Amino acid sequence: MLDTIYQPQPGDFFLVQIHGRPALSIGVGQALTGDWSRFWHAGIVGYNGQTYAAHPGGASATPLAEVMADRPLAFSRFDLTDTQRAAIVAAAARRVGTPYSFLCYLSIALITFHVRPKWLLDYVKGTGHMICSQYVDQCYYDAGVNLFDDGRFPGDVTPGDLHYVGTIQNVATGPWATIT
Repeated sequence: MLDTIYQPQPGDFFLVQIHGRPALSIGVGQALTGDWSRFWHAGIVGYNGQTYAAHPGGASATPLAEVMADRPLAFSRFDLTDTQRAAIVAAAARRVGTPYSFLCYLSIALITFHVRPKWLLDYVKGTGHMICSQYVDQCYYDAGVNLFDDGRFPGDVTPGDLHYVGTIQNVATGPWATIT
């Protein structure tokens, strides 16, 4: 059951598990990056029960109720201002339609092995393609909220990285609200 004390706010990001055929491909991609977290998908809570996330068919808006259906779920609980929340949601809405690319997983995986070619980084930076966790990180960055203070390119993030940033004191983080 969802934590009754905290209700997700616009601008929060969510992390979920996914199932079915897409889960296998995403799980392999994340394993190659060294991400063994239990979360395989991320997105942003919008207004009026809407969410935004990157998917293999492109970034789209989905009702929050659909995202929450039968999936273990976590919501971030950053101490954000209303202005920051509005800017994050606006960035997410502007990026609806952003293409998805499994080469983004390859790029992150190669960082793990310290052998990422410049052409691949340039591709990830230049095409605008994003996996779900990159989409979340980029929308926060667009709104002036830097989730990671380690100098990484916004494309170098997995759902496990987002879960990790929610557990450390990086951007005035608080505890997570989770479904168990």
